[in-house]
Amino acid sequence: MIHSTERILTTHTGSLPRPEDLIEMMFEKEEGNPVDKENLKARIALAVSEIVLKQIEAGIDIVSDGEVSKPSYATYIKDRLNGFGGESVSLKYQDLVEFPSMAQRVFNDPGRSRRKTPGCNNEITVNDKQAVLDDVLNLQNAIVNNEAESSFMSAASPGVISLFFSNTHYPDFEAYIFAVADAMKYEYEAITNSGIGLQIDCPDLAMGRHIQYAALDTANFQKQAEIHVSALNHALQNINPDLVRLHLCWGNYEGPHHCDVPLSDIIDIAFKAHVSGISFEAANPRHAHEYTIFDEVSVPDHLVLIPGVIESKSNFIEHPELIAQRIERMAKRIGREQLIAGSDCGFGTWVGQAAVEPEIVWAKLAALTEGARIASEKLWK
Repeated sequence: MIHSTERILTTHTGSLPRPEDLIEMMFEKEEGNPVDKENLKARIALAVSEIVLKQIEAGIDIVSDGEVSKPSYATYIKDRLNGFGGESVSLKYQDLVEFPSMAQRVFNDPGRSRRKTPGCNNEITVNDKQAVLDDVLNLQNAIVNNEAESSFMSAASPGVISLFFSNTHYPDFEAYIFAVADAMKYEYEAITNSGIGLQIDCPDLAMGRHIQYAALDTANFQKQAEIHVSALNHALQNINPDLVRLHLCWGNYEGPHHCDVPLSDIIDIAFKAHVSGISFEAANPRHAHEYTIFDEVSVPDHLVLIPGVIESKSNFIEHPELIAQRIERMAKRIGREQLIAGSDCGFGTWVGQAAVEPEIVWAKLAALTEGARIASEKLWK
């Protein structure tokens, strides 16, 4: 995992606001309407270059392609894998059950309301091998054109795929998640073989507690989470962990989140993943207090932590001094060299997601950079 011994580096969780014209094109594609494939491909390539430049202008050290080619961080796999032609069970968010008006607001989000999650009803194999190669090439070109120093690309974990896409083909859950893991190896390895860092999106290890496994107690959820990590490690077996980071998430939606599993109940399970970095929410009102678990929890020497120090669902632009304080209190607990400053989650999790205005996203990222600079001056003085 890239890290610095001189200052706090900055990154984010992956997804960023897409240009309006690209959003419209992708809406049309998701609805099954005719779209000029070459025009869409060209617009995606241009959007990657534009978004990498915006990240650099904001001062971000480790940039991404913004996930602009994908309808969402997870549901894009329906276009890249065979075996998904069935029906999926509707997801129930445990924390929203008590608040039906809020649930309606969440699920009527312009992006989330359009998501397509066909169930697994056949053998899972790779269908489109070119899509990830196009993503890699777009990011590589943008890196060269904009002189970016470090980059990463996100991919769905086997566990989050199992969360969104129901299974009626495989005999049991373990067979299903390992079949997904086998199929995702191609994408993971295509990204890392290019030299680009890989972020595995794993909301299943946190959000999964109050959605996929809401009926289980904590101990049995932890057992299931261990299976998720085992499947992930299976998929990563040919990849150097130094090239991989993992993102934990309790769900990138503005809801009560009072059913979220505590970080302390899952962090040791996340530590078992064959990765060198762990990104997690640490700025929002439900999880901002959890930095104190690192008074007791020791972070393995090979890991870098990437706590969110800016929120991904609020249009408040965090004050750089607050960001610096968040960085400093983590650095004092885990060490400055084991820390990168990040965002809670993505700013464009679903195409058309509008939680934070695009112009404000870039201002928040600039504030992140400034906060990291302030913290670095204090931590290295």
